Amino acid sequence: MSTSPVSPKSPTSNEKPDTAVKNPHDVHRQKSNMDARTRAIANANAKLSNPLSGIPYDRLMADVEIFAEERGLTHLLPELEKGALVAQDSTCYDRLDIFSVEDKRILKEEVTHRWRQTPMLYYMVVMSSLAAAVQGMDEAVINGAQILYPTQFGIGNSNNRDSWLVGLINSAPYLCCATISCWMTQPLNHYLGRKKTIFVTCMISFLTCIWSALTNSWWHLFIARFFLGFGIGPKSTTVPVYTAECSPAPIRGALVMMWQMWTAFGIALGDLIDLVFYFIPDAPGVTGLNWRLMLGSAGIPGLVVCLQILFAPESPRWLISKGRYEDAFNELCRLRFSRVQAARDLYYIHVLLEAENDMEGRNRMVEMFAIPRNRHAALASWVVMFGQQFCGVNVIAYYSSNIFLACGFTQIPALTSSFAFGALNWLFALPAIFTIDTFGRRNLLLFTFPCMAICLLITGFSFWSTSDTGRAAGVSIGIYLFAIFYSPGEGPVPFTYSAEAFPLYIRDVGMSFATATTWFWNFVLSITWPWLILAFGPQGAFGWYATWCCILWVLILLLVRETKDKTLEELDQVFSVPLSTHAAYGLRQIPYGFKKFVLFQNPVPEQLYRVKSEAEVLDTGDDEKARREEGEDVDVEKANA
Repeated sequence: MSTSPVSPKSPTSNEKPDTAVKNPHDVHRQKSNMDARTRAIANANAKLSNPLSGIPYDRLMADVEIFAEERGLTHLLPELEKGALVAQDSTCYDRLDIFSVEDKRILKEEVTHRWRQTPMLYYMVVMSSLAAAVQGMDEAVINGAQILYPTQFGIGNSNNRDSWLVGLINSAPYLCCATISCWMTQPLNHYLGRKKTIFVTCMISFLTCIWSALTNSWWHLFIARFFLGFGIGPKSTTVPVYTAECSPAPIRGALVMMWQMWTAFGIALGDLIDLVFYFIPDAPGVTGLNWRLMLGSAGIPGLVVCLQILFAPESPRWLISKGRYEDAFNELCRLRFSRVQAARDLYYIHVLLEAENDMEGRNRMVEMFAIPRNRHAALASWVVMFGQQFCGVNVIAYYSSNIFLACGFTQIPALTSSFAFGALNWLFALPAIFTIDTFGRRNLLLFTFPCMAICLLITGFSFWSTSDTGRAAGVSIGIYLFAIFYSPGEGPVPFTYSAEAFPLYIRDVGMSFATATTWFWNFVLSITWPWLILAFGPQGAFGWYATWCCILWVLILLLVRETKDKTLEELDQVFSVPLSTHAAYGLRQIPYGFKKFVLFQNPVPEQLYRVKSEAEVLDTGDDEKARREEGEDVDVEKANA
């Protein structure tokens, strides 16, 4: 079960673009511990955060007029002037008379009534949610089918070879995602746009699901499911990007996170379909009609998306990147209540793209690992992405029916129990919209990983029970509690964390790296689980992933930095802290946590990322140091150019 990234080009809701560089002292003191190359990245980040910051009124109006003339938008000049002012300062409409009463009402309600949006925006959200459900069903329907098709294909999971073949068939889409399809996302989006990419990938999902239902050998089913990966990989990246680029800033983060929630819903729906279609008898001349319907049904939501997505608006950002400014404005008018809102978003996207173009010519893949600030972000993202798979969640999502059969359930109760797991996974994903910004990413992971380890041990050790009832109860309790702890923690955190950890200028490269990471380890986990069960028994197999939960807890403690409520400049400082310094800080948190949560004391928390107050900066003479650093930053930027 995986989520997908926030738009690599659009600031997420907690990045606070209009406050990023208001005070020069703030930027300088936050950069005081950075090396020269990282300070240059911080300067570029600040520019990308709000490229309109600090521009005088007269110059801003002149820039807007030039923009309107160059793009053939002079008929929109009054709206563009208002929009540019609001893009620079989101509260200026209260102070300026050029805004009408209606303009002020609509702009104010963006904050006070942020969920009051146009029907077209919610139509786009419904299409995105259906695409997420396609993703979940593609992953889940194999769960029930695999208790039926192996016998028909002569791979009854009775020996080592059969175990590997079942694992290979189940993991085929994720092998395609990790090796080929995820890396096709950029060219598909570049040439087709967002909604046409979604159309193509959902059509691939529909056709390959039907293809899977028509196979008559294990190798034919493997090929069909491998091609299913071409529908999963690019879709898992494009849909959240499309949502982010169409959504207004106040609710962008919540709408993007719905990908995880509706993917979980798709998994629950897939488990329910497995249960319903199990009772379908074979038709004359057709054997295995039930599992064929299971696999084929997963394509139906994809067909629904294909029939509807072309009526949705195209991403305005993609249209602007292609020079289609008039079309982008018209699409924004469909997504927003007023032309001023549309003009604001149009002009802001334009200047942001211009700022990004200034970063062209640099090897972003090399800089992701060569610069310490970026390398620390990549390492932390790798840990949480690897952890999303090796916490063991997908051995349950993909093999829960077999697990329940192994603990003594018959096929119908096993499918029913699998559906209960999917339903819990979806229900407890709903609070993640609030918990991820309330408790913080790192804290959620540190709390839930030990709990998931205990749940896996309960599940595995229950197989030692000599009582059929006790064994079934223990396995069910362990699996259901695991879903409850996974869904608000390691479920939504990895993609959210990865999307905000990387600097804006390499976020697209960073998210490709992160997405390929999670799909690769998804493949490894899927293909090896049947062999693990055969080699070590359920006790050893679940114990293996419980051990990894403990190892991941240590890795998160030492390597993963908190990103909650941090601006872009603060994140530059957070990820510039040396790895050894942060690891030592993590170790010091162990006695702090023991005192606070075990002894119920009230110890003073350590502030690793402390920012000096303005008075401290002035008292210690940091103004002069800031001026010297600004000169160094200019030199570094010139050198990089």
